[in-house]
Amino acid sequence: MTHVTSPQDSGFRKFLLIWFGQFISLAGSAMTRFAITIWAYERTQSALVLALVAAFSFAPAVLLSPLAGVLVDRWDRKWVLIASDLAAGVMTVALFALLLTNSLEIWHLYVIGAVSGIADAFQFPAFSAAVTVLVPKQHYARAHGLQSLADSASTIAAPVLAGIVLALAGIEGVLLIDVITFVFAITSLALVVIPKPQISREGAEARGGLWQEMAYGFRYIWARPSLLRMQLMFFLSNLFGRAGLVMVAPLILARTAGDELALGTVQAGLGMGGVVGSLAISLWGGSRRKVHGIFLGMALSGLLGQVLMGLGRAVPVWAIAGFLIFFFIPILNASNQAIWQAKVAPDVQGKVFTVRRLIAQITAPIGMISAGLLTEGVFEPAMMPDGALAPLLGGILGTGAGAGIGLLLVITGLLAALSGISGYLFPVVRDIETLLPDHKN
Repeated sequence: MTHVTSPQDSGFRKFLLIWFGQFISLAGSAMTRFAITIWAYERTQSALVLALVAAFSFAPAVLLSPLAGVLVDRWDRKWVLIASDLAAGVMTVALFALLLTNSLEIWHLYVIGAVSGIADAFQFPAFSAAVTVLVPKQHYARAHGLQSLADSASTIAAPVLAGIVLALAGIEGVLLIDVITFVFAITSLALVVIPKPQISREGAEARGGLWQEMAYGFRYIWARPSLLRMQLMFFLSNLFGRAGLVMVAPLILARTAGDELALGTVQAGLGMGGVVGSLAISLWGGSRRKVHGIFLGMALSGLLGQVLMGLGRAVPVWAIAGFLIFFFIPILNASNQAIWQAKVAPDVQGKVFTVRRLIAQITAPIGMISAGLLTEGVFEPAMMPDGALAPLLGGILGTGAGAGIGLLLVITGLLAALSGISGYLFPVVRDIETLLPDHKN
């Protein structure tokens, strides 16, 4: 009997090919981030510098989202993905050249991170919208789980591989591998045809000039209070969550006197948690009511993971805490993504998803920079042996280098947990899946 391949099977295979190429590229980029983190901390011993590097990379991806969303809906999404990968690859080549000529300075990391962030502003909506037209609706959460799996698995592999390459070929060898992985990602995209979405009623309404289309995503979400309130919840969660996560590397390096193996072990714990959580959501598909995955994922990631990370004083505890933080993140993100992909018509997802990202994550750069400033200006001095908070909290958090960062993680973890639990208090958010109809495409 001849087996007939359904369009849905074909679409999912195309997604898997793109996903695998992106996974290889993510692994190379994660190796570079690990190596650059070590390089920057060795030269500055500054948590604020690491926070600024992260913020410069993240801010453009958020601030340029509305413009990127409009262009993604106008352009061929396959070529948007290829162009964004190419731009990020060029930045890695620039970093490689600066290192070879002994010209690399800290401010270069800010500039290169910002350009890479601009590329990511296009990558996120283009990939999300591509998944919607390739993957059957019932598998949206699984597809996002696989993407989270790629993120997490690369986090596990990066410290080990980067450590080996650093020992054998230095940071230049790490960057060269990263460039090769970008080529791999672009090649996998070139082999796939991504269909254009059908024009929906919402898509026809959204057409107009550039500014009009940029405003459409705001109008769309504002007219749907359930979506707006959901994003405001992410607005708070990302403020506290990002403020804590950006301080994990400085915490480990400060409390272990710059031990690269300790940092790599904790990052592997983070990655392993993400892998297990991603596999869980990919195989399970999430609860029937996706909001449970969002609310409980936020609360447990902050309470069990971030708070424990701040309280910990040894590598095994930090590794377990990292596992718990990242175990719940793929579940909450996949659950959220499945709701949005089901409710928003595919031909306007670029415009709507980028505004959604702007609302949810605009606080993240603020959280990152604030975390660095508060750590160096307030919490670290207060938790020194003779600091103002040492008599009160020293028995719980210890004192000395890194204790103030631990205190910041405890505070932000508790606030992130409260942000998640708050979703159950508001019916407009709690009942979002029944209040809003699915799109017809």
